[in-house]
Amino acid sequence: MLTGIRACVFDAYGTLFDFATAAAGCADVLGDKAGALTALWRDKQLQYSWLRGLQGRYVPFWQVTGDALDFSLETLDLPAKGPLRERLMDLYRTLGTFPEVPGVLRALREAGFATAILSNGSPDMLASVVESAGLDGAFDAAISVDEVGNFKPDPRVYQRAVERLGVPAEAIAFQSSNAWDAHAASAFGMRVVWCNRYGQRRERLPGAPDYEIRSLAELPALLAPQA
Repeated sequence: MLTGIRACVFDAYGTLFDFATAAAGCADVLGDKAGALTALWRDKQLQYSWLRGLQGRYVPFWQVTGDALDFSLETLDLPAKGPLRERLMDLYRTLGTFPEVPGVLRALREAGFATAILSNGSPDMLASVVESAGLDGAFDAAISVDEVGNFKPDPRVYQRAVERLGVPAEAIAFQSSNAWDAHAASAFGMRVVWCNRYGQRRERLPGAPDYEIRSLAELPALLAPQA
């Protein structure tokens, strides 16, 4: 059990919000390419964030998301301009949550934990997806890497959560479905729960999750009650 936790901080995409719902919303056009587009789009989105971070060429995540989509559409011989692209980008602003998310957030707040998002997402992206999901008021803060000017896993991103919440790293439980993100937060000094939704293998990176779960529904039981 995690003791001494005062705040629960969540990655957004893949942890709270299901990025697969964007392509699923265009299944009428994508057909059997929906799954391939989801996987490639996500892979390129992360790759571009890491590469831009290494180069010191930061741009908002919205541009990274669009660039990754353009690459993916072209690779899959789908139209990279026009209505399909516009639909997919619009849907990314209104991604659905995983089923357990609203109930888990409600339970954590009722138990007295602060809650926040810590995401690569641009502030407008996060505001849109939170509102669309009906989660207004569910978070004490939605923290974007825009405040740092670089993407995860830059340690300054995790430090920003400490600063914004006024809670030391060791009193923060950080949840992410991305193993590399979970390891980076652990190496920084946070307590970490890896929500391994996709049955991934463990990474060989600095840091290590304190717990591994398959759904955020398992999270409340891991947290000792507030003193």
